[in-house]
Amino acid sequence: MDLRQLEYFQMASRLKSISKAAEQLNVAQPSVSIAIQKLEEELGVQLFDRSQRQIILTSEGLVFFQRVNEILTRIYDSVTEMRDLRLLQKGSIKIGIPPMIGAFLFPYIFAQFRQQYPLLELSAIEGGSLSVQKLIEQGKIDIGIITKSTTSPSLELLPITSGQIRVCLHPAHPLVKLPSIPFSALSTEPFILLKEDTSIRKIIMTECEKLQFSPNIVFSSSQIETIIGLIEQRVGVAFLFDAITKRHPTIQSRPLAEPIYFEIVLAWNRNRYLSNAAKAFINFITKTELQSKD
Repeated sequence: MDLRQLEYFQMASRLKSISKAAEQLNVAQPSVSIAIQKLEEELGVQLFDRSQRQIILTSEGLVFFQRVNEILTRIYDSVTEMRDLRLLQKGSIKIGIPPMIGAFLFPYIFAQFRQQYPLLELSAIEGGSLSVQKLIEQGKIDIGIITKSTTSPSLELLPITSGQIRVCLHPAHPLVKLPSIPFSALSTEPFILLKEDTSIRKIIMTECEKLQFSPNIVFSSSQIETIIGLIEQRVGVAFLFDAITKRHPTIQSRPLAEPIYFEIVLAWNRNRYLSNAAKAFINFITKTELQSKD
């Protein structure tokens, strides 16, 4: 049994296909087939059920797949750790950023971090907080700046800042006259929401469920400027962080009568190896005053 066999088995298990695994690994299909066959012979069990159109893990194969994931993760983390020791502060960080956080907080963070660590490269992956959380759990990115919601026990969280969700309306909307807006007053309004992988959309949908109404969602977007433009054109109402609404004087915003607060946190997987570059970023966030930037 060697490392290559385990990698071939892992890829075939994920893709449920020998041919797709071979294509992804850039090797000939017989190489993957032979490697898995040798694994089965050595282990004395059948790892895949090949009777279906797609190969499916047997119960023994599922157990072995879980163990292989653990083994390969430890190996890859060890290689990264050794590279860190060799390169010292040189390195890269993959970070997940939701659209609203990217619009008002991340530019300041990036600029300040770049000044302190010019040799470290930050590459950002944009997505909603729920998507970013999954990427952290899967080990596909190092860290994420997300809106705190229901989080996995595998995540370590560091508070960054907090605020309040506000209702955003056209200046001529009748509800602008109210100092605060009851959520029930929005039941007949057309909603412009962020996409389904965002925490704020999940929060809004939960409030609708509490009041037992199904919202009229007329548009979903991950682009803050698009949402602002639609409000300006009287397409509907939206829900954005107070830090965002302060920057757009062409629309009006009001707090909810029963305020909804949010907390932004830095998140990383406590069960994965953290590179020196990622540790430097966490240390930077710990020491940097960000509360005033929202």
